[in-house]
Amino acid sequence: MPTYEYECVNCNKIFEVFQKITDEPLKKCPKCSKKINRLIGGGSGVIFKGSGFYATDYRKAGAAGSCSSDKKGCSSCPHAK
Repeated sequence: MPTYEYECVNCNKIFEVFQKITDEPLKKCPKCSKKINRLIGGGSGVIFKGSGFYATDYRKAGAAGSCSSDKKGCSSCPHAK
């Protein structure tokens, strides 16, 4: 579920709420019950760590552009000897 950020126009309280995309936006501040605005946020991006899921998990061995440490003379391969 997405996280939406809201700010109260009265008390300036900023808070986050987990809501379904289909849920109606909140209308009242939980602190003072006044009007709130949903903020436009950058959200969070997907972060891939490590050597990469495609190259290590899903790529077929011997596919075009795949690395094989036993190949010699490959100028773009970090394993070239």
